[in-house]
Amino acid sequence: MSSWCAGVRRVGLFGGTHGNELSGVLLVRHWQQDAAEIQRPGVEVKPFLTNPRAVERCTRYIDCDLNRVFDPESLGRPVVEEIPYEVRRAQEINHIFGPKGSDDAYDLIFDLHNTTSNMGGTIILENSRDDFTIQMVHYIKKALAPEPCPALLIEHPSLKYATTRSVAKHPVGKYQT
Repeated sequence: MSSWCAGVRRVGLFGGTHGNELSGVLLVRHWQQDAAEIQRPGVEVKPFLTNPRAVERCTRYIDCDLNRVFDPESLGRPVVEEIPYEVRRAQEINHIFGPKGSDDAYDLIFDLHNTTSNMGGTIILENSRDDFTIQMVHYIKKALAPEPCPALLIEHPSLKYATTRSVAKHPVGKYQT
């Protein structure tokens, strides 16, 4: 195992962050029933349905966008009955896969999405200084060649991302048209 990958021991595969994006939902359900194709020696891979209520209703979200509430304020809100469903769910996900920003957080979260944009299969990165994700994108692009697999960097120097995948040390999004 190469040195850049040596520290990757726990991987989350997320589907259903938006309940109307069904590709990730179908993959997660498949892997939950038969994880053989995603299991690797020495690596814990956990397929996870992130927003089950929205998936059940086939709607983007119930109260608010789950992919926008992984900020410190939302994650630190007291749990009361009036708390929006997705904020409560973000706190649960942060508890299972985080806590965000900690040494205990999952090493990698790969969040699977759909889009109606003509993007094909696109990988979304939030940090150009993350050697692991840069190497992973290179590997994926090489493995899929000659099929295109663009990588989109959405890095911003002062923006702290509040996405579902931002709980991990190495957050990656995958969008499919």
